[in-house]
Amino acid sequence: MSTHSTTRRHAAGLAGAAALALIVAALTGCDGPKPEPGPTDQDNQAPARETALEHAAKHQDPTYICPMHPQIRQDHPGTCPICGMDLIEKRVTPKAAAPETEPHPEVAVSGLMQQRLAVRTAEVERGPLAREVRAVGRVAYDETRLAHVHPRAAGWIEGLSLRAEGEPVRKDQKLADLYAPDILSAQVDFLIALERGGSNAPRVAPDKARNILRLLGVPEPVIRDIERSRETRNTIPVLAPADGIVTRMEAREGMYVTPSSEMFTIAALSEVWVMVDVFEHQLAWVRPGMRAEMRVPAYPGRTWTGKVEYLYPDLDPQTRTLRVRLVFSNPGLELKPNMFADVLIAGDPKPDAITIPREALIVTGQRESVVKALGEGRFQPVDVATGMESEGRVEVLSGLEPGDAIVVSGQFLIDSESSLQASFRRMR
Repeated sequence: MSTHSTTRRHAAGLAGAAALALIVAALTGCDGPKPEPGPTDQDNQAPARETALEHAAKHQDPTYICPMHPQIRQDHPGTCPICGMDLIEKRVTPKAAAPETEPHPEVAVSGLMQQRLAVRTAEVERGPLAREVRAVGRVAYDETRLAHVHPRAAGWIEGLSLRAEGEPVRKDQKLADLYAPDILSAQVDFLIALERGGSNAPRVAPDKARNILRLLGVPEPVIRDIERSRETRNTIPVLAPADGIVTRMEAREGMYVTPSSEMFTIAALSEVWVMVDVFEHQLAWVRPGMRAEMRVPAYPGRTWTGKVEYLYPDLDPQTRTLRVRLVFSNPGLELKPNMFADVLIAGDPKPDAITIPREALIVTGQRESVVKALGEGRFQPVDVATGMESEGRVEVLSGLEPGDAIVVSGQFLIDSESSLQASFRRMR
């Protein structure tokens, strides 16, 4: 038997054995040999807790950079071509999520340290809060009591009874003597009307001439004297129309004046105005008729009582304040125009206001806060919203409740310590 025939018989036998094995497996329900366990899709997946940045950091290609020249980058180790230093590997390091921190954490202060810091506390109170407006005012003339003296006819001043401005005058006091041709002509017409009228004639013509003299500013006593003496007068006295102070004096002896010339200005000082500027946020507290008090540096300890008379219609665009006019009685004439005065306008109190002492409030420009005492040496800054301020107390709109204990002395150091702790926690 040849070698080729032997090989063919051996292959045929192997093929027959394999076929017999397949038939047996089919009859017995056996699946045949099981494959070796290999990696699954689940094994290839990243853990559920792994973020995209962590997965990228784990599988990224390394990058080598120079510590001194970060622009030198390559994907394999080596040296820097500029300085010769060994390149170091740089990988993406995922950042851990920053824990949420309190903006103002609690601060623990021992009893001894509280004594050293002179820590004092007070309670948040609820009650009426007075609405008071304090302002600096300026005393001014009462413009409704100013009198301007003008001649009724053109003429010359023949004599003056005053020497200078600032002199007090009484009503009907003679201020000057005026010679006016028109007034002299009116006197002649008046005398002619008296002569023509007679004792039994109608009084129409004399009364008309008398009224002309009155309109020209001739005083009634002078008219009666002319009627009695039947003689004219060359000069007519110029009388003061009211009591007051001569605040302006333009007349001089021998001066020619016309009806447009203001010879004298007389101001009555029995009542004075006080002008104050009220801030825009205080306008709702002020209304006409409110009581006002005033003190002036010239008379320490004295207080004048007046009232709000008028609120002007427009605000000053630069200072954002409204001018308010007050009226004060001045019987002794102690109040002089242009004096400075400290004014207090007492408004209606606001009921049921939550208030704290003014010294407890911390104002940084970005927030307003107080330090709340939690007990057992624990303190915590609390942001608040404030309202009006009066008599050393500040209204709190939110952030505190009545009965809360707050720090009124040493609170700035506690607030600083809380801010430092918050900063350290954010860094960590």
